[in-house]
Amino acid sequence: MTSRFTFGARGAAGTRHESAGRLPALPLATALLTATVALYMALVAFGNMTDFDTNRQFVRHVLAMDTTFKDPDLMWRAITSHTLQDIAYVLIIAWETVAALVLVAGTAAWVAGLRGRAGFDRARWLSSAGLLMVLLLFGAGFLAVGGEWFAMWQSKSWNGLDAATRNVTVAGIVLVLVHVPGANSSAKQGD
Repeated sequence: MTSRFTFGARGAAGTRHESAGRLPALPLATALLTATVALYMALVAFGNMTDFDTNRQFVRHVLAMDTTFKDPDLMWRAITSHTLQDIAYVLIIAWETVAALVLVAGTAAWVAGLRGRAGFDRARWLSSAGLLMVLLLFGAGFLAVGGEWFAMWQSKSWNGLDAATRNVTVAGIVLVLVHVPGANSSAKQGD
């Protein structure tokens, strides 16, 4: 019994030979992982839209720095205006939504490539753009700005650093996988 999935084999001359009807495992894995991050981001954005107040409170507390150590040397950074806090939260939701849509488009491009209708260049580009959006949101936004600038690490009740770290880790791993050279080959191409 043979597997339907293959990493492809290298012949004596170093050329790639793949059997017809088999899906290349690395592009398939990349497509599935891109889809996973797309689903996650879509659910996060959907949750924030349909249960707006829960995470709005999170953003408000982080920006207000009201559960930190309240060090006078840091408290000047606090944003206490509910209007500015809500603008920040809406921008976060918009960013999550766009990231999810870009990753869905990336997933669709991977599927098109796996079906032999297209190459993987567009899939790689879209996936990279969406994953970089996730990395910027959770890495620059939550870890750096929220965690350090607004001292979220000091809060026992409103600390999202663990969740942000998980998101950065997953998106980073998938981004690396997107750029592994074998992720660019298709079952129909022999490069």
